[in-house]
Amino acid sequence: MKRSFSYGSAGRIMSMVPIENGDERQLDDASIAAAMRPHASDWLWRPWYAKLWWAGIPAYWLGVGLSLKFEPLAAFFDTAFAGYCNVLFFPMTAFVVLGVGFARAWIDAFPPGDVGAGGGDDLIWPESRFDRRHSALDMFNPHSGVLYIGSPLNPLNVIHKSAGS
Repeated sequence: MKRSFSYGSAGRIMSMVPIENGDERQLDDASIAAAMRPHASDWLWRPWYAKLWWAGIPAYWLGVGLSLKFEPLAAFFDTAFAGYCNVLFFPMTAFVVLGVGFARAWIDAFPPGDVGAGGGDDLIWPESRFDRRHSALDMFNPHSGVLYIGSPLNPLNVIHKSAGS
């Protein structure tokens, strides 16, 4: 089955999928979002600056290795600019800086959810599970035993403190 993509209103991507009788039906953004997830290689390798950066990393570190044998190179790698280049040509630096664009595109590829009063946090941490403490760990709940603030066995209880003195 061949899919054709076109831009709908407001720049939204619409997919036209042919069915058996030759008609086409439109799918919304949410149904094709999973198929159109961004690939990390689009940000980490494909841009010209990424290729230049990744090619410069082994060239720089080859120079660092050669500086052990050649004195003129050793003089360069003792400078403050070489210290800056150490950070710039560290592979994880390139990965993190180039990966920021991928992370943004990956997050934007998710369909918009119903953002409630929690500002979107309820999509990550459901309120029904994390909004209340377990009764055994709540010091204001009488069912928590000795931990209960009103328990005479609790060392934080006012009665317990006055009885000990």
